[in-house]
Amino acid sequence: MIVVRNVFRLKFGKARDAKEAMKALLTINRRLGYGQDVRVLTDVTGPFYTMVLEMTFGSLADVEKGSKAIMEDAGWKDAYAKMVPLVESGVREIYNVVE
Repeated sequence: MIVVRNVFRLKFGKARDAKEAMKALLTINRRLGYGQDVRVLTDVTGPFYTMVLEMTFGSLADVEKGSKAIMEDAGWKDAYAKMVPLVESGVREIYNVVE
């Protein structure tokens, strides 16, 4: 099993807007079957205005196949365009679940 964590550093004061934008993206992700056990996390301590999208996949091939599907979807592109101006930076972490 693979865990993908997309860590977004949001622009100051944009957490509420980012939560709404993320809801729209997750609606489309679900429709396209992208990711399992999806969670959205926000900071309690550490760097302010951090949002993490965490998803599990059966394999790296599933990650690649799903990524291709969402990035080709016009609705997803439109929803993602609303998220982009709210984000200052980000990083993707991919982990293999060993236990």
